Amino acid sequence: MLTTNKEVKAKIIDLYDELFFHDGYGEVKVEMRILQRGQKEIIIHCGKQYRFVVDCQNKNRPKDTK
Repeated sequence: MLTTNKEVKAKIIDLYDELFFHDGYGEVKVEMRILQRGQKEIIIHCGKQYRFVVDCQNKNRPKDTK
């Protein structure tokens, strides 16, 4: 599948917008590898994260079962 550089940049912008409006954390990472025949492989990693803060009290901790 041959893709243009313009299409790759448009995809990165779309993913950025998606993460920007995501109600949580997110991450975008781009890798580039040089291939033969004057080509490059571009890999876009994009992940969403949901993080929560939960109160924790020692009195609710399960007892050791040793």
